[in-house]
Amino acid sequence: MRTTTRPLNFSASGCVPSPQTSPRSNTMDFPALKEAQGKLNAARKSLADVFAEAGPTMDLAQVKSIDGDNTNKVGWIRTKNEEIEALAREVEGLEQVQKAARNASQYEAPAPQAEVKEREFKSLGESFTQSLAFKGRSGPVGPAAHLDIEMKALFETGGGGGAGWTPETTRTGRVVDLATRPIQVTDVVPLGSTAQQAVVYMEETTFTNAATEIAEAGTFPQAALALTERSSSVRKIAVYLPVTDEQLEDEAGARAYVNNRLPFMLRQRLDSQILVGDGNAPNLKGFLNVSGIQTQAKGADPTPDAIYKAMTKVRVTGRATPGAVMIHSTDWQGIRLLRTADGVYIWGNPSESGIERLWGLPVVVNEVITQGTALVGDFQNYTELAVRRGIDVQVSNSHSTYFIEGKQAIRADMRAALVVYRPAALCTVTGL
Repeated sequence: MRTTTRPLNFSASGCVPSPQTSPRSNTMDFPALKEAQGKLNAARKSLADVFAEAGPTMDLAQVKSIDGDNTNKVGWIRTKNEEIEALAREVEGLEQVQKAARNASQYEAPAPQAEVKEREFKSLGESFTQSLAFKGRSGPVGPAAHLDIEMKALFETGGGGGAGWTPETTRTGRVVDLATRPIQVTDVVPLGSTAQQAVVYMEETTFTNAATEIAEAGTFPQAALALTERSSSVRKIAVYLPVTDEQLEDEAGARAYVNNRLPFMLRQRLDSQILVGDGNAPNLKGFLNVSGIQTQAKGADPTPDAIYKAMTKVRVTGRATPGAVMIHSTDWQGIRLLRTADGVYIWGNPSESGIERLWGLPVVVNEVITQGTALVGDFQNYTELAVRRGIDVQVSNSHSTYFIEGKQAIRADMRAALVVYRPAALCTVTGL
C-alpha cells in the first residue's frame, strides 16, 4: 500500500498562514493617517450633501450648492469622486494594506502539432490535368495520353474512406477550466494562525467611564469594566477525487491538474463560508450571520446614500474605519449605471472602464453575497481568518477496494476559524 503526503500551503489568493495577529489599533491614532482620513471624510460628506440635494431621482436642477448647469454639476461630482479616490489611496498607503496575488494556474507548454504527410497518390482529376493530353491540347483536338490508374483501394487517410489510417492529432496541452466562480472574498480578510482547536479571546463588554471633576476631599466616582470570553471553533473543509494508477502514470499533467483544482475547490468553498456560513457545525459562521452586526435599510435613498449611511454607522457606533464594500455583481451594475434626470451617467461615460470604488472604498464585487444586500466593514482591524492548518493534499490506494482495482484517492483538506472581534464594525445594507 502506497501513501504519500504533499502539504500545500495557501497561496496569495487563498490562505498563506501568517504569524498570529491581534486586532490592530484604530488607524485614526496616527497623525498623518488621521489628517488624511479627515480630508477623506470631509470630501465624502461634501459629495453626500450634493446627492441629498438631488434627491432619489438624481435631479441636479435641485442642487443649489453648485453653480452652473447640469453639465457643470456632473463635472463637479466626477472631480470630487476623483479627489475621494486619491485620498482613499493615500489612506490605504498609510495603512500599508497589501493584497496578496492569486495562484496562477500552471499548465504544461503545448506539445508540437504533428505534421500531416502529403498524399502519395494522385486522383483521376489530378492525373488528367497534369497529363500530356491536357497540357498539349490545341483547340478541340489534342494529343493522346495514357493515364496510369490504380484499380485497387486507394491508400489514403482514413477520413477519405480509403485503406490508409487517419493522421495522428496531438492535443495542445491546454485545459480550459469550467466556467465557475473565482475566489472573490477571501483576500479582504486578514490572515492569522492558531495552534488550538478554537480561537478564544476576551471582549470588553462593559465600559462605564465615571471620571469627572471633584472638589477637594471629594469622593472618587466608581467606574465599571467587564470582560466576556468569546470563542470561534476551527472547522475543516475537505474533498477527494478517485483517479486510476494509469491516469497518473501515463499523463504527465494529470497530477499537476488535480493538485491545482482540488485546492481551488477548498478555497472556493471557504470564500462562500466567510460570507454566508450559517455557523451550525461543521460550518463556519459567516459575516452575514454574526450576531451584533449593524444594518441599514435602503428605503427611499439612492443606493450610494444608503451605503454612506452604513459607513457612518460603522464609524459612529462601531468606532471603526470602514475599509471595503462587498456587493453582488447585479447590485453593483445598478450603481455603475446610475444617471441624472437628464440621462448623464454619474460614475463615468460608457466608454470608460470606471473605478470599482464607492465613497473612496474599494468595492468587492462578488456572487457570494445575497443579491439585494451589501456589507460595509472594517475587515482589516476587526476580522481574521485564523488558519490551523493550510491546504494538505494526500494520495493513497488504501480507500475501500482501490488497492486491488488500481485506483488512487487524492484528498485535500484545510482547517481554519473565522473570527469577528467587533461585530459592530460591520454593517449590512438591505433592500438594494
